[in-house]
Formats: sequence, structure tokens, C-alpha cells
Amino acid sequence: MTSTGIRLHAPAPGWAIAADVVVVGSGVAGLTAALRCEAAGLTTVVVTKARLDDGSTRWAQGGIAAALGEGDTPEQHLDDTLVAGVGLCDESAVRLLVTEGPGAVRRLIETGAHFDESSEGGLALTREGGHHRRRIAHAGGDATGAEISRALVEAVRARGLRTIENALVLDLLTDAEGRTAGVTLHVLGEGQHDGVGAVHAPAVVLATGGMGQVFAATTNPSVSTGDGVALALRAGAEVSDLEFVQFHPTVLFLGTDAEGQQPLVSEAVRGEGAYLVDADGVRFMAGQHELAELAPRDIVAKAITRRMLEQDAEHMFLDARHFGADMWEHRFPTILAACRANGIDPVTEPIPVAPAAHYASGGVRTDDHGRTTVPGLYASGECACTGVHGANRLASNSLLEGLVYAERIAADIAAERAADGLRARVPEPVPYPDRPAHPLLAPESRFAIQRIMTEGAGVLRGAESLAGAAEQLQKLHTDARDALDVHGKTAEPGVDTWEATNLLCVARVLVAAARLREETRGCHWRLDHAERDDAHWRRHIVVTLDPDRSLAVRPTDTADFPPTRSYPAPQEQ
Repeated sequence: MTSTGIRLHAPAPGWAIAADVVVVGSGVAGLTAALRCEAAGLTTVVVTKARLDDGSTRWAQGGIAAALGEGDTPEQHLDDTLVAGVGLCDESAVRLLVTEGPGAVRRLIETGAHFDESSEGGLALTREGGHHRRRIAHAGGDATGAEISRALVEAVRARGLRTIENALVLDLLTDAEGRTAGVTLHVLGEGQHDGVGAVHAPAVVLATGGMGQVFAATTNPSVSTGDGVALALRAGAEVSDLEFVQFHPTVLFLGTDAEGQQPLVSEAVRGEGAYLVDADGVRFMAGQHELAELAPRDIVAKAITRRMLEQDAEHMFLDARHFGADMWEHRFPTILAACRANGIDPVTEPIPVAPAAHYASGGVRTDDHGRTTVPGLYASGECACTGVHGANRLASNSLLEGLVYAERIAADIAAERAADGLRARVPEPVPYPDRPAHPLLAPESRFAIQRIMTEGAGVLRGAESLAGAAEQLQKLHTDARDALDVHGKTAEPGVDTWEATNLLCVARVLVAAARLREETRGCHWRLDHAERDDAHWRRHIVVTLDPDRSLAVRPTDTADFPPTRSYPAPQEQ
């Protein structure tokens, strides 16, 4: 691994604290890693962009998947996951997930999470798309993420872990040997510190969530701007499979001009028997897949989009009127409230739905201990690419992945600390050079990026649309680069300019990978290459950032998920 030496333009850190581990993010992956590290005796600091409970985890409606039900087995869960991943899952990573998953869920319950129970007293399990068994544990009907977040936040506070809220992490610090030495961060006025500072630590865990804000309409909260992936790229880490962005098929349709976070209509609604219909009330999933409405998400999203194109319609409908008021109020209270707040009553009328950006299946490449290609840097949750999801995430595997791999990361950090006494010393970061620095974009660039990505790299993609997106993104990049390199000027450092710059970084990677993958696979749908092509594309795409801020993009030689090591020089794009 060779560091790029690139950093964001920001003031020099005005303060610093030391720790054994700094965890960036406060969702299920971040807080689980932090709690396990603290339990192992490691001094742990949690840094989070907003409040502790403001990440993506609390928005998870459906639940958490694990083989906990009678007659279910990890092997069956593995089979469903591999099918959903369309030939690109790393089977060993999936096997770890499904084998260790039930125990991880039980430990989550021991931490204080309360899941809904059946009348017999056991966990009330349901089904979602792609699952052949009822294996989805849920809480509060459709408020699973909120309950998990509550339990983990309470545990963190009860154990007195040091937390820095309202803090945007900027860049990775490294020592003279190229190992992780901490992070720089900017804390808003509401936080414990003001301005730019640093946490010095020999281990950094990125659990920064997704990048859904790269599109105009998404289920992701406003904080999901790809910060962890962008930071890792600047640090020299490899990113993989970023073209596989899952568009959730059933998002409440609020109009063609709706932007930002959109209300999700959980897959669990279809799991309980809701139907997808067109404006004439005709079901269109029957006959398209053996599981009909419960087919994997990519299949359902494509079917909805295809029907919309056929009928020149802006949306389809999800019909669950047969549930009745009582079931809606007790099983799906959050969704019911969101629908009614937007003038739709699902008790008496079908819900207008359309696909929207939901989950990034790719991210910072890791091994089965969450280790990236940068020594001492770990990644977990949605910002990571463990090999579990392949080309399309199986419903409700995300919370489980966050749990299982966060525990494995904590165990690895503790084992390395125990084996290497030198690591007990606080590392001495090497100051970043003044150049090359990453130019900052103006805040309004965020909306330009979202428009470009939605039009050119959304659920429907093709060579022409992707080329147009690449050209427009490159112009944003070039204009900002030239302003800095030629005129020594860049946008004023601040949260909005740092976020816009991170969004451009991940958008460029996504489009570069999507252009290279000339096939349709999972949630990557190429109109000009409509078929899956195993002979040429049953492999991963790896992207790194070069010191001159260009992208290096290459496919792997085989479908095997690569180990976290350096590669020969890739082709420039």
C-alpha cells in the first residue's frame, strides 16, 4: 500500500486526543465495534457526524436476518444470500455471516435490544424478498433499526465511552511506516470541541454508512455522503464493487421533483402479503419469478421500472388494503404514519411507489477481519465491501453484517494489540504535505452531482448516459482542480464543501466502474448490455486514487474476492 498523500483542504488540527481505537460512525457496525473494543480493555473513542442515534441504522424498518427459526439453518441462509448476489458473493465471507449471525443477534439481545415476540413467546420472524424462510427478526413492527440504535446508544453511554458528536472526519493520519495513526476531524459548535482537531490512534474503524445522497432521491439520511469511502481512497485504500447500488423497489412516490430522503415502504409489507399492481390494478410480478413480489430486490426494482416504461407511468402501486386497519396500526405503524403524513391512507387505498437509491453493496475492500489494504485501517457496515453482498444485497443482511464483522474487527484489534507491545504507544503521525491537496467544491455542486447521477447512473444505465455522467463529473473535478493548481483558489473549507467534495469522489468511482462493467448483473442494469456475462464479468472491479487525483480502475482476474493486498499498476481512466 502506498499513500496518495492527498488530503482535503482544512485548517491544521488545533487540538488532539489519544486512544487505542477510534471508531468513525455510530450505527450498528460502529457502536458494536466500539463496545467490543472497550470490553477488550482498549481505550476507544467514537466519532460521529451528527448525534449518536442519527445514522442510517435507525431508519432500518424491515429487520435483521438470521437462521433463528425452527427448521431454518445457516446453510439455507447462505443459499439465499448467494442467489441474491448473482455470482459475486465471496462464499467464505457469507458463510462467516450466516454461521456467526445467530450468536451475534443473541448478544445484541443481551446488550438490551428488544425484538417482537410471537404469541408462543419466541421471536416473531417474518419473510422478505429473496428469503425462502421466515428469518427476519423485527422490533416495534417496522422500527427495528430504531430499537437497535436505542439499545446500543444506551450501552455506550452506560459504559462511559468517550464520544465526539457533530464531527465530520476529514482524513486519515499515518506514521512514518505508512500505518494508521488516527484521523483529523472537524467538530461543529455543538460538539465537545470546536474546529479541526485530531484523534491519534493506531487503529481506525470506518463505519460511516452509505453514499445515498449521491442521488437526488434516496432512502438515506442527509449525512450519507460517502465520507468513509472518500477518506479511504485518499489514504490509498482500494474500493470495490461500487457500481452495485441497490435501488429499493418500494419507496413512497412523492412526485418527480422530490429530492433528498424519501419514506421507505419496507419489504416486510410484501412479506406479509401486499401486492404490486399497476394503475389498472393488475399484478405484474406473478409469473416473473417463483417468489413473485418477494423476489430479490434487483428483480422487483427492474420489473417496476419496466412496467413504468411500458405504461409511461411515474410510479406503480403497492396494495395492502386487505391487511385492515388493525394490522397496519400494530405491524407497520411507522410506515402508516409516513403515508398518512403525505396524504395516502394505505388502509383504504394503494400506496404509490417507485424505486429510489437505497444501499451501496460495494465499498472499502476488507478481508474477513475487516482489514483494508491500509495497515491499521478497518471498515465495517455499508461503507465496507466484505464480499457478503456481491451484486445485490439480500434483504435484512445489512444489520447482520454490521454486527458480525464489527465483532470480528474488535477481536482482531485486541489480538494485534496483545501480540505487539509497540502498538501500545501512541503513534506519531507524519504531517501531510501542503500539496497535493484535494480541491474543494462549492456547496451548490452537491445538487449538480445528484442531478448528474440520477440522470446518467440511476436504476437504468447505458453507455451513452454513463459517458455523459462521466464527462459532467470530470468537468466539476477539472474545474475545481484547475482553480487550485492554476490559481491557488478553492472553495472555503466547511462541512458543506467537504461533503460535496466527498460526493464527487464516490460519484466518479461509481460511474467509472459502471462504465467498465458491460453487462447487467444484480442491481447494475445496463440497457445496452441487457444480459449477464459470466465469461467476462464474473469478477470484481477495484478502484484506487492516484497521487495526481486520477482514478485507477481494474477488474480482478477471477470471481474470487481478492485478498487485501496491493495490485500491479492498473489502467488509467
